[in-house]
Amino acid sequence: MTITKDAGIFTPLLPELNTNNQDGGKEDSGGATVSGAVFNVSTSTIGAGIMSIPATLKVLGVIPAIILIVVIAILSEVSAEFLIRFTKSSDNLKRTTYAGVMGESFGRAGSIMLQICIMITNLGCLIIYLIIIGDVLCGSGSNESMHSGMLQEWFGLQWWNTRSFAILFTVIFVMLPLVLLKRVESLRFTSAVSVLLAVVFVGISTVLAISALWHGKTKTPRLLPVLENKESFFELFTAVPIIVSAFTFHFNVHPIAAEMRKTSEMVTAVRISLVLCATVYAAVGFFGYLLFGESTMPDILSNFDHNFGSSVGTLLNDTVRLSYALHLMLVFPLPNFSLRVNVDEFLFPEWPLLSSHNIRFVPLTCVLLIFVYIAAIAIPNIWFFFQFLGSTTSLCVAFIFPGTIVLRDIQGVATKRDRILAILMIAIAVIASTIAIYSNIASLLRT
Repeated sequence: MTITKDAGIFTPLLPELNTNNQDGGKEDSGGATVSGAVFNVSTSTIGAGIMSIPATLKVLGVIPAIILIVVIAILSEVSAEFLIRFTKSSDNLKRTTYAGVMGESFGRAGSIMLQICIMITNLGCLIIYLIIIGDVLCGSGSNESMHSGMLQEWFGLQWWNTRSFAILFTVIFVMLPLVLLKRVESLRFTSAVSVLLAVVFVGISTVLAISALWHGKTKTPRLLPVLENKESFFELFTAVPIIVSAFTFHFNVHPIAAEMRKTSEMVTAVRISLVLCATVYAAVGFFGYLLFGESTMPDILSNFDHNFGSSVGTLLNDTVRLSYALHLMLVFPLPNFSLRVNVDEFLFPEWPLLSSHNIRFVPLTCVLLIFVYIAAIAIPNIWFFFQFLGSTTSLCVAFIFPGTIVLRDIQGVATKRDRILAILMIAIAVIASTIAIYSNIASLLRT
């Protein structure tokens, strides 16, 4: 099947620095660096999902959870390598997007399905980011479940630290300048700071956990899960979508790779990034679970809003919450980058490159930002919705779509090993998604 560029499926929305982007080609000194790609992939990966990792250890036990983190990290690397390799192997996709690879394999319907999944996933993530930032700065909940905000703790209740104003200030003066950047590589410095803030969170959690352990305030964490009934067994499978969502960065593979000098550099960057992210997740999960034990909440950030009994503990408490809020502010532009690309590709498939068309670029950027802000204010809590995203669209983007591309193999480059891994990824995604959706619906009906 031959699909022309006029179909609008394969047209890249951001320019490549090197049109001869093949291994062994002449290097362009203006291309994106491996270190910049590592930070951008890491920042695309480490978002709100890091807060749910300790709760997965509480559900699964330490040993199965750590093993699952490693397995999902390996499969995520495999699926990303599939996307990169199948993009490079195509004769008519010299420069493409993720939707382009799906489009070549499954036609326009395939590219549209991918775009819809990415738009739903990234839009949900961005709304969640603003909600968490609002929770940290201005508090959340009511009555006995009330969690205080940092601005009110420091300055009392003022007109300028209300939730709507604080988020609006963040959107205008932090988010907007970053999302107006047209190249992913331009975000490498903010991504580096974001990764550093995640490491700070790991460091503080480690210090607090070791201190609590030294003073005998911790309980021995469970190494294996406790299976009391059918519900507790099915609950184990809900951890898979959470960890898969925590490793979902595939929507930014092509925008980041398009600015690399060589394809092999992107593969290297992905591997380094996933090792870094897996280490961060394992450390956060273990020390967070060790620190709070069975009282670990689905969003561990909520565990950090109580007094640790000393001025030093309170200072570390505030540092954790503030550093994580800043981390999310710097993570925000990367999912937004891919969201904007896919929305534009969906609505204007035959128009010029988005980066060269300011009449389209600026209004689309502002409209998306306004929509995310309004949704974050109007819907103060969509964590349940976020669980369904992890059980459906995130699994599709990370595992199911890359696996189907390999099995379809219209380029004839897939090996027997590739097909086995593709079947394994799809099977894990489908089984985990089905059970997680059933468990979430059952939980909703019980409440």
